[in-house]
Amino acid sequence: MKRFKARFGEGIREAWLDRNQAIVVVAREQLLEVAQYSRVEEKFDMLTDLTAGDWPKREKRFELILNLYSFEKNERLRLKVQLGEGEPVASVESAWPTANWMERECFDMFGIVFEGHPNLKRLLLPEEWQGYPLRKDYDILQQDEAWIRENLGIESGQ
Repeated sequence: MKRFKARFGEGIREAWLDRNQAIVVVAREQLLEVAQYSRVEEKFDMLTDLTAGDWPKREKRFELILNLYSFEKNERLRLKVQLGEGEPVASVESAWPTANWMERECFDMFGIVFEGHPNLKRLLLPEEWQGYPLRKDYDILQQDEAWIRENLGIESGQ
């Protein structure tokens, strides 16, 4: 964690250890740079997960979470980025190709836009789907009823 702080300065907002796993909060503008450094210099060669959390009452509503693993060091690292509503973040697909579908899922479920992503479109839901189902303020019953009525021509059993 000290190497991250020395290299990126104010780009590292917070850093701590939790059960021997480093957790580093990164400035949105520096995510790609930190990701590339983590991959090349720190040897975190596997992106095991990329997801988000929704905290609607926070100033920065979303928390983007990247879980990394280093085979060489047998260590895990968690990177976090806080994002406000509508704030895009850089794609890390160039550092870890597996981020491609993970970022698409995060876009599909939360509406987070990944700048520089080669094919950012819905992955799990139809293109015409309205809203983002993993946001805490999402009304699943209203969306479900409308989509079923329009696409299947029946009334929802919800």
